[in-house]
Amino acid sequence: MDVVSDAIATVRTGRASSNRVRVGGRWCARLAPYDGAGFHVVLEGGCWLLPDGGSAVSLGAGDAVLLPHGTGHVIADSPADAETVARAVPFDAWTGGPPGSPAPTTELLCGKYRLDHSRVHPLLAELPTIVHLPNRVGGQAELRSAIDLLGGELSAQRPGAGIAVPGLVDLLLVYMIRAWVAQDGGGAWPAVLGDPVTAAALGALHADPAAAWTNDRLAERAGVSRPTLARRFTSLVGRPPMAYLTWWRLTLAAARLRDTDDSLATIARRVGYGTPYALSHAFSREFGTTPGRYRDGRRQREAAGGADQGLGR
Repeated sequence: MDVVSDAIATVRTGRASSNRVRVGGRWCARLAPYDGAGFHVVLEGGCWLLPDGGSAVSLGAGDAVLLPHGTGHVIADSPADAETVARAVPFDAWTGGPPGSPAPTTELLCGKYRLDHSRVHPLLAELPTIVHLPNRVGGQAELRSAIDLLGGELSAQRPGAGIAVPGLVDLLLVYMIRAWVAQDGGGAWPAVLGDPVTAAALGALHADPAAAWTNDRLAERAGVSRPTLARRFTSLVGRPPMAYLTWWRLTLAAARLRDTDDSLATIARRVGYGTPYALSHAFSREFGTTPGRYRDGRRQREAAGGADQGLGR
């Protein structure tokens, strides 16, 4: 597994939802703050994204926007003003426009993902409130292909759509994050993944987190001296290699407690702890609770959250 895949896999819960919406005339809809991430793609026409506490963003045909931290927002036909915000209807009840509205001039692909933000990877934590990916000729060909495929699946009821649509929505999230990593010039994690030494060390730790890693062994894998690895890794990632490994092992343990019925002994072996006691001790120190209580609490909160509803109609 690579770092981006792992970062997404450890926070994904439930199923993503998505809809294709066609609107015309005056319209606006609001998505309340959400424990996950939302996205919009403009397939035709244009609109405005009005994030809570932020500046309005103009979206044109082919633009994609990801709200990775579930920021509440309004999408509308015009920029923000008091009237626009006041007339916004709840997104989940939105029909795409009032009765008798003009012929559709804007077509949107909208969706949201449920994420567990309690243990988010620093790569995802660093994502800005809004990731705007403007449509550019020849840019992000994979993202454009995924958008076209998803739009086609949502516009027609075809055999296999029940598998194809969730898979394409998941793929869209990967491509949007990948596009941000490729285009961002100031973030720490694009620099981390672009540094061959740090990237090699992270790749090794993520490929086999249960291995008996030491600084010397990891430096040998990265092809540098131990001091060089320690300096570059700590400077870019923000913590030394072995501290990152401990954090990642406990993050994996938390995800397995949340998503599986594996015993503590099984989880301990898979994340690199020799005994269930060793894992329980480290876990309690990091999380302030025992693995069993953590598992029960996370499942209770997931059950209380209920199933996601679709967006639009």
